[in-house]
Amino acid sequence: MIATVPVNLKGGPQCYQHAGWQDDAARRWHIRHGFFTANGGVSTGLYQSLNCGFGSNDDPALIAENRRRVANSLGLQPDQMFGLRQTHSARVVTIDSVSDASIDARADADALITNKSGYALAILTADCVPVLFAAPEMGVIGAAHAGWRGAVDGVLEATIAMMAKQGIAPDQIEAVIGPAIQQANYQVGDDLRYAVLAAHDDAEVFFDPDQDMDGKHRFDLPGFVQSRLRQAGLGKVTDLGIDTYGESSGLFSHRHATHAALPDSGRQISVIGLVQNPTPKMT
Repeated sequence: MIATVPVNLKGGPQCYQHAGWQDDAARRWHIRHGFFTANGGVSTGLYQSLNCGFGSNDDPALIAENRRRVANSLGLQPDQMFGLRQTHSARVVTIDSVSDASIDARADADALITNKSGYALAILTADCVPVLFAAPEMGVIGAAHAGWRGAVDGVLEATIAMMAKQGIAPDQIEAVIGPAIQQANYQVGDDLRYAVLAAHDDAEVFFDPDQDMDGKHRFDLPGFVQSRLRQAGLGKVTDLGIDTYGESSGLFSHRHATHAALPDSGRQISVIGLVQNPTPKMT
């Protein structure tokens, strides 16, 4: 089950959450997570209001405050929330006890995992697909930024493989696909379609011909992402099915900003953290 409307955490930032990751007294580990919307922050103008992307032209002090609010709303420390300089790659990094969460220390990568209690992993998107991973019984979490290039090149499979190095089998991993541009609003050209099919010849089902323009297609990127996750062996995959595109979405959309001739857009943040349950109940 998923939340069909965003919730306000501690009266602050809005986010969508997966009901399957609510606290369970019997679990050794609790999952703190949220797919945050554009609401509940302090940024203004183009970036109103919960812009969390240092890659935007927003005031860095406002972005830092927005990220602080996000971490605190999940009961986590801002200085233990790790992000990345995302490059549309398949590179995954492991966050451990010597990792540095400062902005300047961010790795050039598109996914990260950890097994450390109290740590949070953050991904930024503005149409691309955020995917949060958890092995709740094993105490390992992950987060991936899957644009079409990263999804084609294997960022999802690489994240699962990195979790496997912690002793996690694919069937122990749960994944949740957050808000992303949906097929109806994702028009692409033949060049993108050919690039996807050259790497994955079974992906034709995720393209529908555009009825209004020859040589254009509507690409189901979240569907493609889900197929990659399931082919990698994950049995528990949840797709929120929420579209980032549109005036009323309450989310940032790079494509919508481009169509509106705006000079920039904000980025929403998706976060997952791991907290050890101090008193797990034995069953």
